[in-house]
Amino acid sequence: MLHHVVLLRFTAATTPSDIAEISQRFAALPARIAGIQSFAGGPDCSPEGLQQGFTHGWLLSFADAAARDGYLHHPAHLDFVSFLKPFVDDVLVSDFHAS
Repeated sequence: MLHHVVLLRFTAATTPSDIAEISQRFAALPARIAGIQSFAGGPDCSPEGLQQGFTHGWLLSFADAAARDGYLHHPAHLDFVSFLKPFVDDVLVSDFHAS
């Protein structure tokens, strides 16, 4: 199992309505991309104060790197990324194999 973590820091101009639409579009990807085995995400709620401005995170799981790579190059994902870019100040992505 390969886990794909996505953390977003939005621009100051991004509204709660924008974030809701981004979240909705992201959540629609598993229905459009067969390789996504699980999907979860939402606003940060950590009490540690280590978020560095990243306010929302998602965790996607794939059977293997090939399935993840298929997701990365899938037209539905690329369309989502194009829609997302104007709203994002920074993004952090990390992938790891479950042990």
